[in-house]
Amino acid sequence: MASHQTSALVPEGVGLHARPAALFVQQASSFSSAIRLTCGERAADGKSILGVLQLGAAAGSTVVISAEGDDAEAAAEGLAAFIRTIA
Repeated sequence: MASHQTSALVPEGVGLHARPAALFVQQASSFSSAIRLTCGERAADGKSILGVLQLGAAAGSTVVISAEGDDAEAAAEGLAAFIRTIA
């Protein structure tokens, strides 16, 4: 099983609050790979809205996206690009 990990900086003025978190989970759910998000000492299932919200990923923080599965590289890179462009 393939795995891939990358990181993304949450843009200034935007955090992974309700709307961006919901959009992230929707994107993550489109991949078959398991998605894990880490921000500081906290980690969460990237397909869980409650988990993503509990990360507390504020503007300017770095989020690590880990994916494991058949589409791991596409999932991690695609979700990192999504985070970098949320507004």
